Amino acid sequence: GGATALIAVIGSDKIHDLGFFYVFIPVGVGVLIMLAVALIVNNLAKSRKYPEFWF
Repeated sequence: GGATALIAVIGSDKIHDLGFFYVFIPVGVGVLIMLAVALIVNNLAKSRKYPEFWF
C-alpha cells in the first residue's frame, strides 16, 4: 500500500495523468491475484473449503 502511494506521488507524468484511475489498476490487480492464490491454496486439500460462504 505504501509503495502504491509513493509511486503515485513521485511517478512520471504518465502516472500523474491517470489521476485516481491509477489507484484502481494496482489495487484491483493485487486484490484479484491475492484472491486467486487464496482460492487455490485453501482448496488444495479435500478437507478444506474456502470460502465457506459466498454472498
